Amino acid sequence: MRALLQRVSEARVDIAGETVGKIDAGLMILICAMQGDTEADADKLAAKITKMRIFEDDAGKMNLSLMDTHKAALVVSQFTLSADTSRGNRPGFSTACRPDEGNALYEYFSEALRKLGVHVENGQFGADMQVHLCNDGPVTIWVDTAA
Repeated sequence: MRALLQRVSEARVDIAGETVGKIDAGLMILICAMQGDTEADADKLAAKITKMRIFEDDAGKMNLSLMDTHKAALVVSQFTLSADTSRGNRPGFSTACRPDEGNALYEYFSEALRKLGVHVENGQFGADMQVHLCNDGPVTIWVDTAA
């Protein structure tokens, strides 16, 4: 699975002018399930993200995790993270999971975060979403379970 983490001071997802997910300070997590990914990959990714020390402590150092700070996560499905840009000018997305498998792993990943104690808000799988965020830092980190 691939994830792009963005530390945010606020974030929300709108669909057709209606807000469907919203957080204050925390993590925006754009997530993509790749062919061959399993629930074990989702569990591994959720555990890694919740422990990643990317929030500042009182001294201004990135020493605190999502679990330490009790901040929320806004999880948004993002199949374009599977983009293959090795040839030509049009990205290919054939390495992403089929939509039914991708949705199941997206939902499973969100639930895995919840089971670890994270407050999770979601976008809507497959929807045309408008994502609004204020990147804090900015801090943006790429995580891939295959790497």
